Amino acid sequence: MSPFVSCAPLMWLTVPMRGRKPGLLPIERSILETGIELRRDGAPEFHGFLAASRMRDTGEARMLTSRGTLYKALDRLERQGFLASRWEDPDVALLDGRPRRRLYHVTPAGELALSSPRVPSAAGARRLQSGGASS
Repeated sequence: MSPFVSCAPLMWLTVPMRGRKPGLLPIERSILETGIELRRDGAPEFHGFLAASRMRDTGEARMLTSRGTLYKALDRLERQGFLASRWEDPDVALLDGRPRRRLYHVTPAGELALSSPRVPSAAGARRLQSGGASS
């Protein structure tokens, strides 16, 4: 066994998806729309299961074809700066008798991504969140 660790499994973290066209995937668009709808309905943050339930209720469950599809998309959106997240308070989960939830909210860059045919880069998303202009 080699004492060196292969970086090959981590390559997906830095290499863009091959063959992917610029813009949001349908599931990413649906997640952002769902997050904005939930905020409009009084829930400023949402967790994955809540988003999946809402997507199922609106007939968009066909996008959730395999286990982990939603969470991979949530991770991509966060890495792009279109979502931000935090872990909920462990005491809240303990009182409810369940594991902690990761809570997400749509960022200003995520809102812009929905309204624009051209999705800003991650750097542009960070500029938007800090109040600067995007390029």
